[in-house]
Formats: sequence, C-alpha cells, structure tokens
Amino acid sequence: MKKIQTAQAPAAIGPYSQAIANNGFLFVSGQIPLDPKTGDVVGSTAAQQIEQCLKNMTAIVEAAGTSLRKTVKTTVLLTDLGEFAAVNDVYSQFFAEPFPARACYQVVALPKGVRVEVEALISID
Repeated sequence: MKKIQTAQAPAAIGPYSQAIANNGFLFVSGQIPLDPKTGDVVGSTAAQQIEQCLKNMTAIVEAAGTSLRKTVKTTVLLTDLGEFAAVNDVYSQFFAEPFPARACYQVVALPKGVRVEVEALISID
C-alpha cells in the first residue's frame, strides 16, 4: 500500500489520504472543489464545482503515474439532483468512452457547504 500526495490538489481536511495505491488500483478520496493553493471553494454551481473537483482528481491521478482514462468507477455526491444534467456536461469533458461505471447520489450536505464531491477507483496497471 502506498500513499499518494501532491501539492497540486487540496490537502486532506481530515484523517485520510488524497489517494492510496494498492494491488494495481488507485483509490482516490472524495474531492471537493477547493483551490489547492488557497483552500477556498471554487464555483457556486455544481457544474462549476465538479470541474474543480475533477481538476484536483487529475492532479492526484497524475502524481500516481496514471490518468483519468483508466478510471474504472466514480461516485458523485450532489446536494441537488436538479443539477445532474449540468454536472454530466462537465463530467463528460473529463472522461471518454468507455465511460467509467458510476453512482450518483443526492446527499443532505457536504464538507464546507459545497454542492458536489467525487471519488474514484482507477487502474494503475
């Protein structure tokens, strides 16, 4: 098991790692839309925020020596499923066919009051 950490993505705000590489997979912790330099929330809509989440995830994935093209599964958490279509538009700019498997849930609240969080499982083989 190997911890993956980069200054190009926000530092963990709790007792967890940005990602863990283990047995050919990268387990990326949920990313919220924080600017890695300032720690401030980026964007006010879920569409704006998922873009920052996926930029942060890209930095972590690249630090592990792999890419988003090898994503196997994602989980997207939204505070309002009414923003699902707008989130999909941005999400599709980061992933290509074959799209990763995905679950999407509406939740009551997310850390720092953000509207979206994304976690992923990525192949590193």
